Amino acid sequence: MGRVTSRRSIVRIDGQTVRRRTDTVAAEEPLEIRLDGTPLSITMRTPGDDFDLVHGFLATEGIVADLESVRTMRYCAGTDADGKQTYNVIDVALADGVARPDLSLERNFYTTSSCGVCGKASIDAIRTRSAYDVTTDPTVVASTVLSGLPDSLRKQQRVFERTGGLHAAGLFTSDGDLLCLREDVGRHNAVDKTIGWALREDKLPLTSCVLMVSGRASFELTQKALMAGIPVLAAVSAPSSLAVELAAESGLTLIGFLRGRTMNVYAGEQRIRVASQ
Repeated sequence: MGRVTSRRSIVRIDGQTVRRRTDTVAAEEPLEIRLDGTPLSITMRTPGDDFDLVHGFLATEGIVADLESVRTMRYCAGTDADGKQTYNVIDVALADGVARPDLSLERNFYTTSSCGVCGKASIDAIRTRSAYDVTTDPTVVASTVLSGLPDSLRKQQRVFERTGGLHAAGLFTSDGDLLCLREDVGRHNAVDKTIGWALREDKLPLTSCVLMVSGRASFELTQKALMAGIPVLAAVSAPSSLAVELAAESGLTLIGFLRGRTMNVYAGEQRIRVASQ
């Protein structure tokens, strides 16, 4: 498995003081995902929890609906100049009866760590239909519980503490208990890793759960939450207009600018119970 961090020599400038030192940076390496040997996607990610990442990617793309849909998943070809295994290629064999996607239409084979839907054939193609209807989820979350999630997320970001360069996605119960947290240079990868963990633990759909993300709430993260049956998505930063639109259309509760006691509820306010601090 590749390293999640790397040490680099840098020049530190502080006013007129210049000195050399070493710094820890977050690793970013390509991961090629194949279906039965055929390339499906390449994403730039932080190594670690790769099987969670691929399971989550397959689930949020609508390729698989449960763990039984994946027959095998393994690292395969991928070596560096010295012939060492890079663990940067994963091949997936789907179970019999699981429909294979049309690889010529779904997406380009390359996505960056900042954009997971770049290369989609059309805007309509990314409105993947979820197998789960969050409008039927009666979850109610206290505002006091939501207020504590950013700190809970930050305290568990071990690699971020060393690098300052990773996004995080945390899956919480409606009472604020942390179920899973994953970090990655790509916010969409962090979410896929979290959802992939849930898929491997046979926990989909993620009813009565809150997905907390360290950055903004994009359309894609909203889509991924819906694909996993998550009723509440909260972010420390702003949502996009498409994220708000999709949340309102789909019955998802979308919260942005969650910082301390303040938050903006952009959709699904019926799930928030305002409680005394």
